[in-house]
Amino acid sequence: MKHPHTPDLREGTVEEKRKEILSYFLDAFSTYESLFSVLKDQQAFYQRPEKLRHPLIFYFGHTATFYINKLVLAKALKQRIQPKFESLFAVGVDEMSWDDLNETNYNWPKVEEVRSYRQQVKEVVTEIIQNIEFTMPIDWDSPMWPIIMGIEHERIHLETSSVLIRQLDISYVQGSADWPACPNSASNPENRLIQVSQGEVSRSKNFDDNIYGWDNEYGADNADVASFKASQYLVSNGEFLAFVQENGYLNSEYWEDEGWQWREYTQATHPHFWRKTPEGILYRTMLEEIPLPLNWPVDVNYHEAKAFCNWKSEKTGKNLRLPSEHEWLRLRDFVGLTQARYSENANIHLSKFASSMPVDVNAHGDFFDIIGNVWQWTETPIYPLEGFKVHPLYDDFTTPTFDNKHNLIKGGSWISTGNEASKDSRYAFRRHFFQHAGFRYIESDLDIQVSDLDYESDTQISQYCEFHYGSEYFGVPNFPKACAQLCLKQMEDKPKRKALDLGCAVGRASFELAKAFEHVDGVDFSARFIKVAAAFQESAEIRYTLVDEGELTSFHVQRLSALGLSKAPNIAFMQGDACNLATKYDNYDLIFMGNLLDRVYSPRKVLKIVTERLNVGGILVITSPFTWLTEYTEKNEWLGGYKESTGETLTSTNALESALAPHFKRVFGPVEIPFVIRETKRKFQHSLSECSVFEKIR
Repeated sequence: MKHPHTPDLREGTVEEKRKEILSYFLDAFSTYESLFSVLKDQQAFYQRPEKLRHPLIFYFGHTATFYINKLVLAKALKQRIQPKFESLFAVGVDEMSWDDLNETNYNWPKVEEVRSYRQQVKEVVTEIIQNIEFTMPIDWDSPMWPIIMGIEHERIHLETSSVLIRQLDISYVQGSADWPACPNSASNPENRLIQVSQGEVSRSKNFDDNIYGWDNEYGADNADVASFKASQYLVSNGEFLAFVQENGYLNSEYWEDEGWQWREYTQATHPHFWRKTPEGILYRTMLEEIPLPLNWPVDVNYHEAKAFCNWKSEKTGKNLRLPSEHEWLRLRDFVGLTQARYSENANIHLSKFASSMPVDVNAHGDFFDIIGNVWQWTETPIYPLEGFKVHPLYDDFTTPTFDNKHNLIKGGSWISTGNEASKDSRYAFRRHFFQHAGFRYIESDLDIQVSDLDYESDTQISQYCEFHYGSEYFGVPNFPKACAQLCLKQMEDKPKRKALDLGCAVGRASFELAKAFEHVDGVDFSARFIKVAAAFQESAEIRYTLVDEGELTSFHVQRLSALGLSKAPNIAFMQGDACNLATKYDNYDLIFMGNLLDRVYSPRKVLKIVTERLNVGGILVITSPFTWLTEYTEKNEWLGGYKESTGETLTSTNALESALAPHFKRVFGPVEIPFVIRETKRKFQHSLSECSVFEKIR
């Protein structure tokens, strides 16, 4: 089946582009459902191929809810379809380091319920594509952008879900004519090193580019790359077999420290998709086991690829390693691969097989498989290009990976479609992850210099780090600390079992509340904020840069101990939507909402939710400067701050008290609490937040 490519966003008329995008959407949606049709029965949907990830039913629902959640956020959709699903399937794609995978926390729906929900989403998105008003060209601000974002997101999960299915016990899958594996295998060719001349690599993707991109692709980057030699082929199963047969998995000398820790934890003795039997080694494709195809590329994680290179270096006396991202780009340029979207003469974009194929078929100059077959690991942790900025609809696509733990993979695999199969794509995975990924090695005497930038250099994140944990300015006390102390004073004679810090940002109030409460949940819509809080909790140290003036910055380090705080294992930080909060957040003695109410799309929904989740006798503390802006909250959703139809003024203070009156009584306030946010060395934002305290009485 031929699949459409990611569309050109600048060429064509509105109606031509509308038709093209609809076709692109329907293809992605149906292909994703076709992938899940290989599961043999409903029981297969509830298996967890990776123990730190959700069962497959989550991923079946996730891509559909992504469309709805982003369209609601973009205000292209007024009504949700199923709020429960759009909370349940929203968060938890990667390893669940911030959550508890205890199955009692999740009540997974039936497969048919999710399939029916997907059909509803398909109809809604189709209608939006057919009717939404937009102009050409399409850019970040276009109403059509979140649609394309959803399509490209589903195409990513087409690949990542296929990896999970490949890890599923084979008894749960069945063959499919729509997903044919390559029938050809033979002995592996002898790999050899070929010279790649010195050259400059230069890339620049502007925000008006004609091809959709994820945030990390935009910006500029230039590097002069010294000459090196690269392996003609991807490392094949047959070439890697020698490393296995010489007990390379059992010799710690070949492994980096992090890799050896992984090896010891997993007790791996061969690649994950191999299985040793008395009759020989079997190789797992997505849907079947076959005798090990020696001339197909090996599928390994970064640690295994790195260990092989160290072993091969010892065997050959050469300095062999994985390429850096710049070296891989130089190799791509060297063979003349310049097209914006890959498909020709490569096992990519589902254009050939639903599996790898021999490494000596798809030639690119003197090399093979520079693109396609399997992704290729590099030595480079992902980093932001100059000019990087996040898209407001998906601020946590890349920033959580700027942690020096996610290495870039290049070139795409047999199932990489859409943006994944474009020349500017930049994807990174944890080094212990399995993907349809292998590697090629290079010979070079140069040491690799990798970026150690992380996302705390992001301006907004840095400002909030300083706001929560940094200096006090103009004699104004630390705002989240002052709010937490006020909360604790109101709780002096009350039980302190559970507290919810809703809109916790980077977490200071949560840490303060954890001194007195048995358990604190810190929830924020931004995964960027949550990641900072969780990292601070884990390492007890946070580092960030602040803008002083122009391009001049200053570096700051804050430690929990210096703030009189501890790592507080009784805090659980998690991403969540205050307007659609997961049901597990319940039974609180205190709920604190710091400067949140005027930054949500439906304040009344939030108040209804917190009313339901707070115990009778519990305390609700709300602070807000009541800075109502239509970019966050449509005017008909404002909680006060306008004149009523009678001409009478409705203040937010009165509107808040009126909204809470059926279930609460005021016990303190309103009072003003000042706060200061540092923007630069000489520019500060000074504000007053009104604080009100209510007790739930019924």
